Amino acid sequence: MNPIPLLHEKHILLGVTGSIAAYKAVDLASKLTQAGALVDVILTDSAARFVTPLAFGSVTGRAVYTDMWALDAHVRHVGLGEAADLLLIAPATAHTLSKLAYGQADNLLTLTALAARCPIVVAPAMDGGMWQHPATRANVATLSERGVLFAGPVEGRMASGLSGMGRMLEPLELLGEARRVLARGGPLAGRHVVVTTGPTREALDPVRFISNRSSGKQGMAMAQAALDAGARVTLIAGPTCELPPYGALVVAVQTTQEMGEATLAGTADADALLMVAAVADFRPQTVADRKIKKTENAQWGLAIGLEKTLDILTAVKERRDRTGFPRIVLGFAAETHNAFEYGRDKLLRKGLDFIAVNDVMAEGAGFAVETNRVILLGRGGVVEEMPLQSKAAVAERLIEHVAGALGND
Repeated sequence: MNPIPLLHEKHILLGVTGSIAAYKAVDLASKLTQAGALVDVILTDSAARFVTPLAFGSVTGRAVYTDMWALDAHVRHVGLGEAADLLLIAPATAHTLSKLAYGQADNLLTLTALAARCPIVVAPAMDGGMWQHPATRANVATLSERGVLFAGPVEGRMASGLSGMGRMLEPLELLGEARRVLARGGPLAGRHVVVTTGPTREALDPVRFISNRSSGKQGMAMAQAALDAGARVTLIAGPTCELPPYGALVVAVQTTQEMGEATLAGTADADALLMVAAVADFRPQTVADRKIKKTENAQWGLAIGLEKTLDILTAVKERRDRTGFPRIVLGFAAETHNAFEYGRDKLLRKGLDFIAVNDVMAEGAGFAVETNRVILLGRGGVVEEMPLQSKAAVAERLIEHVAGALGND
């Protein structure tokens, strides 16, 4: 886990209650700490039957609180509640949801929740039909009306062996939820940003296709950076093994035509389009309806006729000239030579506001690596030359420029 600027020295109060899912909370505390957050943990008595304070103290390097009757507890709960940027209760049992809904304060966690002035996120975890029980639904409705945020639960296998709704989200998903909540009020708050990522595939027959080497890493980093800036993000993703960031609305596509249609639909009223995807520029003129066999060369030959695919950015420009949306468009130019010249030409031809140009032949800046080196061009020339750094760091700088261009409009 790499440091996350959004979480740097943020005070996160992690409440852990008595569920078998408490073991996941140790991993969550570790990930939050590695990301740069200051994590204070409150364990209920029931939680301490599943996991120990020592486990949490070992991964956070900070004190762990359990006793409401300690000499300083009457001050401690106020201090913890008021200092926290986020109170995250994971796992949250049905019993704890009931206590929170009725304002009970019979342990240090529920006492602190009453004193908290920060956002409260609960990650429910319960077995059987407990999540669907009318009492639980009523408590959830009450807490939601008061502004408490719910992360999950999801369907899955329970500790009892049953399957259903009630399984706690995984630590990485809860980390994403913490980022989403802490990003509220960021420079892109209230903005809709569309990001395209990954390659596209153009079928030759049912088992073969034409594509490229794009991994989707830079596009995923751009989507996460936009989320961290507070944006509502639509992520249009071609085939990629990279996990999309938590909180993005994902639209999965295969072909350039599908990506183009999804992009035009998604940007009809969008504030920004970040066209990071490396689309296939050509497709076979003819697609076989069954696998082409070597023994059929006499019929198919060894030549493949190609035709151009949809030029997505040109289609966006034509619609943008009519409607004004999306307000800002940032493109990417992955080149193997004359990168600056090709990038500047693409910027002008396609009416972009920005283009991030990178030479994929340069060491550490190609496909399927964790780093990148780009030159950001605007209509007035070079905006910034970014040295070799992580794709996440590149994404954060690019998002800053996009947010600045949008301003307060």
